Parts: sequence; C-alpha cells; structure tokens
Amino acid sequence: MKIVIVGDGKVGSTIANQLSLEGHDVIVIDNNAAVLTNSGNTMDIFCIEGNGATASVLREAGIQQTDVLIAATSADEVNMLCCLLGKKLGAKNTIARVRNPEYFQQMSLIKEELGLSMAVNPELAAATEISRLLRFPSAIKIEPFARGKVELVELKIPEHSPLDGMPLWAIYKEFQVKILICAVQREDQVIIPGGEFVLKAGDKINITASHLEIANFFRAIGVFRTGVKSVMIIGGGRIAYYLAKELSSIHVKVKIIERDLKRCEYLCEVLPESVIIHGDGTEKELLHEEGLEKTDAFVTLTGMDEENIIVALYAKEKKVSKVIAKVNKISFYEIMDSLNIDSFISPKTIAAQNIVRYVRAMKNSMRDNNVVTLHTMINDQVEAVEFKVREDSAIVGIPLKNFKRRDGLIVAAIIRGSQIIIPNGSDMIEKGDNVVVVTTKRHLSDLNEIKK
Repeated sequence: MKIVIVGDGKVGSTIANQLSLEGHDVIVIDNNAAVLTNSGNTMDIFCIEGNGATASVLREAGIQQTDVLIAATSADEVNMLCCLLGKKLGAKNTIARVRNPEYFQQMSLIKEELGLSMAVNPELAAATEISRLLRFPSAIKIEPFARGKVELVELKIPEHSPLDGMPLWAIYKEFQVKILICAVQREDQVIIPGGEFVLKAGDKINITASHLEIANFFRAIGVFRTGVKSVMIIGGGRIAYYLAKELSSIHVKVKIIERDLKRCEYLCEVLPESVIIHGDGTEKELLHEEGLEKTDAFVTLTGMDEENIIVALYAKEKKVSKVIAKVNKISFYEIMDSLNIDSFISPKTIAAQNIVRYVRAMKNSMRDNNVVTLHTMINDQVEAVEFKVREDSAIVGIPLKNFKRRDGLIVAAIIRGSQIIIPNGSDMIEKGDNVVVVTTKRHLSDLNEIKK
C-alpha cells in the first residue's frame, strides 16, 4: 500500500518505521529538514520537506494514488485540514491525530465532512489503558481481544510464588483454571513455551483467558488485588483529565496535583468530582501531606519522563500498591525492566500502535485476508494476532495435535460465539471462529500460515 505520513515527530516516525518494515511504500512530509534527513538515513522511506497541509506538497507526494494519509503533526487543526485536503485530492483513507478534548468530542459531528476514516487521541488511549490496569492492578499490561471476551495479561512471577519451578502442564492440575501461558520473557530471552517448560520467579508471563478465569488464576497463586478505590495523579494534563473522568464514572476517588494555577482552576470546573491540588507533585512533603501512603494507586503524568520515573520509584518505596509512570522516550525502555515500577505507558507509542493496527487491518481487508486485530508485546518482539476463520481455511476441522505448527507460535484462544476455548491438542478450529495466535514471527497475515 502507498502511505503518506504528515509529521515526523515521535508518533509519525514510529508509524513510518513500522509500516516501512512491513513492506509498504511510505512517504513522510515534514518542515524540519534535519529530522527528515535522520529518518531517511535510518528507514526505507521517501522524505519530502514542506507543509503537508498544502495541496502542492500533497500532490508532490502523489496523494492521488495514496491508500492512506496519516496526519500526525503536533497541531490538531493542521491534521484535520491535511486530511480534508487529502481526501479532496484523492486519498482513499485518512487518519488524523486529534488531541484537544473539545475537538475530539465533536469528531462524530464532523468526521464525515472531514473525510476521516479514523481519529486517534493519544491521551485518551493512554487514559483508557491506565484505567484498565487500575481495575486489574495485579497485571503489568492488558490487551483485549474479541471485543473484550478474551484478555492477554502480562504478569511478573514474584519470589516464593507457587509457580516457581512449576511446569506448564501442571498448572491446570494444581489450580483448576482454564488459562494458557503463551509467552515468557526470561531476562533478554523471549520464549513461546511448550507444556514441559518450567517457570521461574522473575519470569514475565503473558496469559490468555477470560477476565474471570484470569482473576481466578491470580487468586489461586496469591497475587489477586481488587480494583483500586483511590488514585493520586501527578500532573494535570490531558491524560489526567481523561483518566479522572473515566475513574470518577466508576466511583474511584481521584486526587490530581498540578503546578500550574490556571490549569488547576480549569480542572476544578470540568472535574467537579475530583480533588485538585495546586502544588509540585515532586515534593515529598506535599505527597505525604496529601496522603501518599493511604492511596491505592499512584500515576505520574508530568511532561518529563525522568521526573515521572523518580517520583514513581519514591511512591513504590513508600509501599503504594500500584504505581504507573508515563514515559515517552523509547530509549528508556531498555532499562525499565530493572526498575521497581509496576507499569509504564507511552501515549505516543499507543497512538502509533493503534494506527499501525488499523492500517494493517485495512490492508488485510483489501487483500481478503482474515486478521481482525493485532497487538505487539514484549517490546515488539511478539505479536498476538486475532483471525476470523474463513470457509476455505486449510486448518478447519483438524485437531490441533494433528498438524505441525511453525516454530515460535501457539494457538492461544478460540472464540466460538460466546464460548471461550483455551485449546488443547484435541480441540479443532471451525468456520466462523475467532482465533488468537501468539507468535515471534512478524507480519503473520493468514491463519493458514501457522502450519509448517
């Protein structure tokens, strides 16, 4: 597919890199020549210097033959204008990054007029992910499949866990729960495990099951925690706004500490159910004064990654049960595993992943493939792909034990109507099923590819 991306910041460059690796013809437009030079030297893309919200530059990029135009600049107005122009000039599909809550709330009214296929709000997406983690605080990360019927949950095995030294085949016998451990990260190694694989304390495991079965499993191994009742948020930006609205709707007590007085006054108006504190959330005296040790969860959302990490580490040192930090710099991800922080979120990375997922689904529908959703895990080393089983699939009606699967791949779940099947060798895939496959093989695009 031919894809034009306007904006070569963190979101734009992440999208460009992923889509170029998947073999798409990617053109990036930006005003910053230095940034474009760096991208052109490190990625297999074509770069154009100029204003992507002008017809002349879009025509230079070949907008008339473009399958997808992605507007990912830092300015919402530019992104919407870019998509409007692109659609008028012949782009088949357009995607805009829209961050302003007031604009985003109006998307349903103007989406058709703008010709938008999709609007992405990084801050709202990040808030949604944080909210999901706060409802299931034992998890490091949660990815929903099959419209939420199945979840893929990441958990770190603690010291003295009953899982330490246990082979996978023994889990059901010991705990009577229908879950599947589909991927294991052990130090720098990523493993798609078989039944004889033995777990160790410190492993990060990815579990597939229904929400209820995962909760039962967490109870059985002694790590279950109920959803939080109170949250302290450091930083009153857009993510804090969206998160507080969502948490207040489920009766979670929210306290936001924000430095800027005008922002505090605004938050007081739009978030009447939340407590807004004007102050510096990096000052430990203020944190203790506002009840740091008594809060169920602590979320750092300032504009500085370093600040978020340091304050989150302090909260963890003070035994706060669930701590989440916002981190945007991808370069930090290599050291995150060594930090005593429960979860990290990156709004820009989440937005980029959502757009890439949408583009990939679009490509598959154009090629009559059967990918429904795609999630990446363990620093993009593993993909979890949901397929819709078509009539002509070569694996329909065959017990899983009777065909050879490719290495580094596992069938993690079968969704048949309202039934969730955590498969064993005797289970078969049927026409109309949704099937979740976890694999270290990138860019799996057809269910038949799971066979050797």
